[in-house]
Amino acid sequence: MNQAAAAAPPDQQKRGLILGIESSCDETAAAVVAAGRRQLSSIIASQIATHAPYGGVVPELASREHLRNIVPVVRAALAGAGVSLQDLDAIAVTEGPGLAGALLVGITYAKTLAFALNRPLIAVNHLEGHIHAVLLQQSETNAGPLALPALALVVSGGHTHLYLARTQQGDTWHYQNVGRTIDDAAGEAFDKVAKLLGLPYPGGPWIDALAAHGDPGAVPFAFAQIKPKAHKQQDPRDWYAALAADTLFSFSGIKTAVLRYVEVHNLKPAIQVRRDALAANPSARPLDAVALCDRQTLDLIASFQHAVVENLKRRTFAAAQHYGAASLLISGGVAANRELRSVFTSEAAARGIPVAFPSVALATDNAAMIAAAAWPKYIAHEFAADGLSAQPNLRLGVP
Repeated sequence: MNQAAAAAPPDQQKRGLILGIESSCDETAAAVVAAGRRQLSSIIASQIATHAPYGGVVPELASREHLRNIVPVVRAALAGAGVSLQDLDAIAVTEGPGLAGALLVGITYAKTLAFALNRPLIAVNHLEGHIHAVLLQQSETNAGPLALPALALVVSGGHTHLYLARTQQGDTWHYQNVGRTIDDAAGEAFDKVAKLLGLPYPGGPWIDALAAHGDPGAVPFAFAQIKPKAHKQQDPRDWYAALAADTLFSFSGIKTAVLRYVEVHNLKPAIQVRRDALAANPSARPLDAVALCDRQTLDLIASFQHAVVENLKRRTFAAAQHYGAASLLISGGVAANRELRSVFTSEAAARGIPVAFPSVALATDNAAMIAAAAWPKYIAHEFAADGLSAQPNLRLGVP
C-alpha cells in the first residue's frame, strides 16, 4: 500500500480517529483515540485465566486466544466509540517487541482492515506506546505538557528501560535509550517471586497487596554493582555496553536471594499449603491471601518489593540528574504498583522535578496507548510498508 493511496480523505482528517490494535503478549486490545489526545473507547480481552494454571504466558495459547478475540474486541471498540469502520482515519498496530505469533495475529488483522478500508497502516513500537500512555493521560486530565527532555522509565513484565524522550521537527518524537536491564525485567522478578511463594499469576498485584502487611526492612536485600565486561565494551552486538553501569538494572540476583531465603528458613511446606488453598479458590483476591501468609512470609514479600522499588528509584533519579531531564514519566505494568508510585512521587517532590504516571488502566498493556503513539506518525505520514511483519526483538531509540 503506497502512502498516496492510503491517505485518508480530507474531511475525515479533521477528526483524527485512529483504531489501535495491541496483541504483543497475553491481552487482545483495541481502542479508538481521537487525535492522540482523547480515548473514545478501550477494550481489553484478558488471558489471565488461560495462563494462570501454568504460572506464566504460554506463547501458543496466547496466539490461539488472540485469534479467538481479535474480531469481537475490535467490534466492541468501535461500538464503544460510537463510530464505524468508515469513520476511521488510520489503523495502528503493535509491530513489536513481543511474542512473534501473538504479534502476527494483530498485524495480519490490521493489514487486512487497512487494505479493505483504504486507510493508512501505522506500525507502533510497544515500548513507545507505554511512553505515550502517560502523554495521553496528561492530555485527558488537562495536566499540560511535560517539560522536555523527559526521562521515561518503562517497567513491566518484559522490559525495564530508561529513555530520554524529546520532540524533533514538530510532533515527531526521538528516543535515546540510556538504561536497561541486563537480565530479568522488574515485572518478571515480581511474577517469578510470587510463583515461588505460592501466589497466582500475574504476581505483581499479589506482591503489591501483601507487601503492605509486612516489614520492608526485615530482610536486608542488596543489589551488586553491575560491571560491564571490559572485553565486550566495543562489541556492537552488546549494544548496552555503551551505557553507564549505574543505569543498568539486574533483577535475577534478588530472585535467587528470595529462593535461598525460602530454602534456608524451610518455607516450602507452608508455600505448598498456600498454593493449594489458592488453587482451590479461583475467585480469591490478593487480600484473601493475607491469612495464608505468616509474619515471616509477609516480611519477606515487603522486603523484596521495597528493595526492587528502591533500586528502580536510585538508578532512575541518577540518570535524570546525569542527563539533565526536565521531567520524569513512569509507565508499564509495574507503574501500577502503589509503593513505586508513592516512593517516586516523594523523591521527585524532594528533588523538584515533575513526575507523571498513567492511570492504572493505561499502565498495563492496552491499545489506547498504541493509537496515541500513532498520532504523531500519522501527521508525519510515517505509514507502514506492505511487508510489515512482527518484530519480536524490536528496539526503541539508540544508546
